[in-house]
Amino acid sequence: MLLDAPGQPLRQADLDMPEPVGAEVLIKVGACGVCRTDLHICDGDLPRPARPLVLGHELVGEVVACGADADHLLEGTRIGVPWLGWTCGVCAYCTTDRENLCPRARFTGYQIDGGYADYAVADSRYCLLIPPGYQDVEAAPLLCAGLIGYRALQATGDAARLGLYGFGAAAHIVAQVANHQGREVYAFSRPGDQRTQAFARSLGAAWSGGSDTAPPEPLDAAIIFAPAGELVPAALRALAPGGRVVCAGIHMSDIPSFPYEWLWGERTIRSVANLTRRDGREFFALAPSVPVRTTTTALPLGQANAALGLLREGALDGAAVLVP
Repeated sequence: MLLDAPGQPLRQADLDMPEPVGAEVLIKVGACGVCRTDLHICDGDLPRPARPLVLGHELVGEVVACGADADHLLEGTRIGVPWLGWTCGVCAYCTTDRENLCPRARFTGYQIDGGYADYAVADSRYCLLIPPGYQDVEAAPLLCAGLIGYRALQATGDAARLGLYGFGAAAHIVAQVANHQGREVYAFSRPGDQRTQAFARSLGAAWSGGSDTAPPEPLDAAIIFAPAGELVPAALRALAPGGRVVCAGIHMSDIPSFPYEWLWGERTIRSVANLTRRDGREFFALAPSVPVRTTTTALPLGQANAALGLLREGALDGAAVLVP
């Protein structure tokens, strides 16, 4: 499925079979998750995507061919391909365990063709082995919703009372990990969204309500997954002194002004950008022990536009996953 330009629907296309070179591998796609970042690319919120572009950065599949330098993977190996697709390896960020900030980084389904396809090529050095016990559809949301959620959760430190604003694909995974770690989860959805609030409670949330309401207890930290800047001051007002707001999305609408007193008390705001391979290794080691269980809606690859529409409308519990 190709995106010719932002603002246009994806179209089906027959492309030449890609050939792996160097450290690349050719992957037969088993499933690819649908992420909100895909929506941002389609809608033109993120600048300079490749054109035309195969979207998709939650790709799970089987290695069917290897480039000459991809000697650590064997044909038949099940792997996942995340958002981070390549980094320079030599800049000040790459050499200090901050490759997520590499200024020359390239991203799957953005500058590199992704997984809305039957076959894909990826740099083997940035691929992850799929944890045992996960089928392709189950594993797909772990590649971004899981990894970005995990990095955001790490950024909250040891916060005991954790607010999650926007209870979608990432939050439904983070909630499980947070509960496993002994934290209390407070889930915020669109006002009046009883379905999502019930879904959050079914995953162990101690409380769920609309984003326009205050939680019953002050929060030690809050993670904002929804791309709505107005949630930042709302989350600040819900924090206890010393609390932290973590903005986990790659795109967010403008944050409105707010009184300094809402920030005062050593409250902080920070963002999470991309992910590192270390995040991937850590989270994929952790997920089976929780165990993380993903809630998915599987759709044929040809229904990619419909899947994006369901995500835009907030009509999904968990994540949509495309299956070739």
